[in-house]
Amino acid sequence: IEPNDLGVDQVFKCIINLKLCIEAMTATIWKTLSPFWGEEYNVHLPPSFHTVSLHVMDEDSLSRDDVIGKVSISKEALTSKPQGLDGWMNLTEIDPDEEVQGEIHLQISLLGDGDVPHKLCCRVLEARDLAKKDRNGASDPFVRVRYNGKSHESAVVKKSCYPRWNESFEFELDDTLADSLLCVEVWDWDLVSRNDFLGKVLFNINRLQSAQQEEGWFRLGPDKPKHSQHEGTLGSLRLQLRLRDETVLPSSHYQPLTELLSQSVGTHLNGNWPDLIMLIDETTTSENRQEVANNLVKLFLGQGLIKEFLDVLFKLELEKTTEPNTLFRSNSLASKSMESFLKVAGMQYLHRLLGPTINRIFEEKKYVELDPNKVELKDAGCTGLHRLHTEADVIQQSSSLLQSYLSELLAAILQSASYCPLLLCQALQQLYYRVQACFPDPEYRKVKFIAVTSFLCLRFISPAIMSPKLFHLREKHADARTSRTLLLLAKAVQTIGNLDTLVCCSKEPWMIPLQPAIQQGISQLKDFITRLVSCHDSEDLCLQTRMSLQCGTMEKEGFLFLHKTKDKCIPMTSPFKKYYVTLSKDTLSYSRTQHSKKTSFISLPKIRAVEKVEEKCFGSPNVMQIISSEDSGQQETLYLDCKSVNELNQWLSALRKACSHNTNTMSSYHPGIYKADRWSCCHQKEKTDPGCDKTRHGVTLQEWYDPLDPDLEAQLIYRHLSTRLLICSFSMLPDHKMVDGVTRLFTILQDLHEAHAAVEEKERLKNKNVFLELQT
Repeated sequence: IEPNDLGVDQVFKCIINLKLCIEAMTATIWKTLSPFWGEEYNVHLPPSFHTVSLHVMDEDSLSRDDVIGKVSISKEALTSKPQGLDGWMNLTEIDPDEEVQGEIHLQISLLGDGDVPHKLCCRVLEARDLAKKDRNGASDPFVRVRYNGKSHESAVVKKSCYPRWNESFEFELDDTLADSLLCVEVWDWDLVSRNDFLGKVLFNINRLQSAQQEEGWFRLGPDKPKHSQHEGTLGSLRLQLRLRDETVLPSSHYQPLTELLSQSVGTHLNGNWPDLIMLIDETTTSENRQEVANNLVKLFLGQGLIKEFLDVLFKLELEKTTEPNTLFRSNSLASKSMESFLKVAGMQYLHRLLGPTINRIFEEKKYVELDPNKVELKDAGCTGLHRLHTEADVIQQSSSLLQSYLSELLAAILQSASYCPLLLCQALQQLYYRVQACFPDPEYRKVKFIAVTSFLCLRFISPAIMSPKLFHLREKHADARTSRTLLLLAKAVQTIGNLDTLVCCSKEPWMIPLQPAIQQGISQLKDFITRLVSCHDSEDLCLQTRMSLQCGTMEKEGFLFLHKTKDKCIPMTSPFKKYYVTLSKDTLSYSRTQHSKKTSFISLPKIRAVEKVEEKCFGSPNVMQIISSEDSGQQETLYLDCKSVNELNQWLSALRKACSHNTNTMSSYHPGIYKADRWSCCHQKEKTDPGCDKTRHGVTLQEWYDPLDPDLEAQLIYRHLSTRLLICSFSMLPDHKMVDGVTRLFTILQDLHEAHAAVEEKERLKNKNVFLELQT
C-alpha cells in the first residue's frame, strides 16, 4: 500500500472477502503507512462466486477494526486475464449499498381476463445467503416491492440470512408506461438506526407480457454507486491475482500421459535421452516455470519417481553448464523443481531445524546492527545508568549476538543429519555425485558442495530465516528490529552457503566481525554435507509409502474450544470448553490436556460434513461444525471455536482433505443451530430437516502438505503442454533423438483435448436445456 494522508498510522491488515464471507486474513503490520506482506493464499472458490474483495483494515485492540478501503475484482475481470492480474490497484471507499450478496426466490405473473392482463402479481417466496448486517452475525430482512409509484412491504424475519416469506403482492397494470419496471428490494430492519440495504432485482414488465409468468432464483444486485469523496486518496494495494478453472477428467484419461512421463525419466538409465522432459524444459517460460515445476514434482512424487525425475533435470542442467560458478544459480526448471521438492519433502525438517533459533530471536528482540551507516544509538539503549552506547559498543554487541545465533543454528544443522528425511538425503546425494562426476578436476573440488548448498542454504534455509511467516515458522511478521536481525543472520548463512568469505566481505566490509564464525561455519557445513550424502538405499522404506507418510497425511493439532451436542439443548452461557485436538490419519481426537489418557475421538469415515457456523449462533465468527453419524444412525455435531479466521480455514481445509474419500456425505446442511425448537438459520421446526445451504466438500486452502492428487497434476501439465505446443509447431521444436516419444505425446494431447471438448459440449447442452425450461 502506498502512503496516504488519512493519518492512519497504527497497524494494517488485509482481509480477503468472498461475497462478504471472510476467507483469509493476513498478519498485521504495525505502525506503518506502507506495509509489505508478501503473503500468498490459494483459496477454492465456489463456481457461483461473482466478486473477490480485499478489505484493508486498521486493527484496534479495544474497539472494532476500522475499514480503510477495499479492492474488488469481478469474476469477469479475472476470466478475461487468463495469465492473471498484477499491479497496483486503488483502494475505494466501502459503500454499504454496494456490499450485497445472495439470491431471492420470486414468482412474477400477469393476471387478467383472457389474453388481456390487468394485474401484476409478485410472490416473494424466500431468500438465501443474504449479507450479515447486524452485530449478531445475521440480519432482520424484509422485502419492499415497488411498481408505478406504489409499494408493499413484507413481514420482518428476525435474525436470519435464509428467510422465508411466502407472501404475494398485487398491482394494477398501467399500459401507458413506456418503461414499466418492477423493483424488488431486500432490507435489513433496524429498530434505532436506519435500515440497511441488502440488494434488489429489477424486472421489465413489458418483456414479461409474452411469457405471462416467470419464476426462479434471482441474484440480488447493488444500488446505484455514489460518488466517493475520498476517490484516489485512500492509497493503493499491489496484488497478483489469477483465477484458474480446471475440469479434471476421470483417471483413465490421464493414464497414457502419466505413463509417458514415467517412461521419460526411467529410460535414461539405459542410455536413451529423456526427450519429453527436455521438451517440457524448453517450452516453459519464466512466468510459468515455477508452476510447472510444482505440478511435475507432485506428479512424480505420486508415481514414486521423484528421485529419477530430479536426476534427469540435474543431468540436463549439467549438460548446458560450462561455467561451474553459475551452476543451478538461474531459475531453470531444475532449480525450480528442486526448490519445490524441498518445500514438500523438507518442511517438517525445516521447522525442527530453525524453530528454536527463530523463536529465540523473536522473544529476545535485541537491537542488532553491523552497518555503521545504519546504527541508531537511540534504539540501542544504555550500557549503564547514564552512559549511552557508542557506535563501537553497538557493533561489538551485535557481532556477539549474531555469532551466538549463528553458532546455535550451525549446531542444529550438524545435528540434523540424523533426522533429515531420507528422500531429501537421497536427492542431495544424487546431485552431489552428478556434479562431482561432471567436474572431477581438483580446482573444482568445492563445486559439488556449492551445488548442494545452493539449494539447501540459498533457496531453503536462508529465505525461511528472512521470512519465517511465509514458511509457517511464525504466525506474525517480524517487527522492524527483529526483521533486521533475521536479515543479517540470513546474510551470514548465505555467505556460508557460498563457501567464500572474501566475496561477501569485499562487498559489505562491515560483515568482517563475523568472518571467523563464518569460516568455522563453512568447515562445519562441509562436514554436514559429507554426512548427509552418505546415506544408503538399504535404509530406505518403500519410496511411495515413505512419501505418503511425509506429505500425504493431514496431521494437525492444537488447543481449541469445543462443544458437543446430540439431543441436548445448547445452554445460554458459553458452552465451549478448552480441549487439545489432534487430527491423525484415521481419527479426530480431543482431550482436556495434551497428554491426557482420557480421550474422545471421531472416526474420520463417519464424518458427513465439515462446515462453518453463522456468527450469530455463538457470537463468534470463527466457529465450525463437524457433523458425523454413529453406528446406530444417530447424527451428532461437534462445534469448534477457533481463535482466528486463518486458523478456522486451516482446520476446515485439513478436515475436508482428510475426509475427501468419504462416501456418506451430506449434500446440504444448516449454517445455524437448533435452538428453541427451530433452526436459527431458516426457522424450520423439524430437527431432521435436510438443511438450507449446500455443503462445501472441496478444500478451503492449498498447502504444500496437501495429499497428492495425480489427476489434478496431470491435468495442469496437460494444460501447459497443450498451450505451449499450440503456440509452436513441429517445425519450431528442437531436434530430439526420440521423435516417437514426441509424436506419442501429441496423440495423447489430442485425445485429452477431444475428451475435454466432449465434457464442455455436454455441459453447454445441459445449461441450454435449463435455460429453455426457465423460458418456457
